[in-house]
Amino acid sequence: MRYRRAKIKGSTYFFTVVTYNRKPFLCHPRNAELLRQAFQNTTQRHPMEIDAFVLLPDHLHSIWTLPEDDHNFSMRWRLIKSHFSRNCDIKYSGIVSTSRHGKQERAFWQRRFWEHMIRNDQDFQDHVEYIHYNPVKHGLATAPKDWEYSSFHRYVETGLYDEMWGTVGDISFDPNIGNE
Repeated sequence: MRYRRAKIKGSTYFFTVVTYNRKPFLCHPRNAELLRQAFQNTTQRHPMEIDAFVLLPDHLHSIWTLPEDDHNFSMRWRLIKSHFSRNCDIKYSGIVSTSRHGKQERAFWQRRFWEHMIRNDQDFQDHVEYIHYNPVKHGLATAPKDWEYSSFHRYVETGLYDEMWGTVGDISFDPNIGNE
């Protein structure tokens, strides 16, 4: 069965991108900065709105809204991943050269990514909350405010969240959120 991606111009999408073999190297400060540069470089050439984002050691989640005349999120991910891979200092990644299909290469990323087209305002809110609570879900922080690599702080600054959101009790999500 062939996987088909929903590509509609100007849509909003939730993404999950995972490191190769789930190696936990993304949150090393040099790698986090390199990934920020990769996003910046890509958005300068191919605009998009990054609505929400979280970086974890072995994966990231993001929500993007594409321009009204564009649906090419795959090209953007290719540019981001390749910029990172070309510029990453291997000593900060724990990556070793691997052989895929008879070729030697440094593998930083899983070949594909997961995407979900956001359907409505509630779906958007559910996915933003999933993103911001993800470090707590994975035991990396006790509250979203404690995780450095997240758009949560921007949401607090703009008044969309109270800084204490997600600090009392576990937040549960529909099992399909983030795992579509």
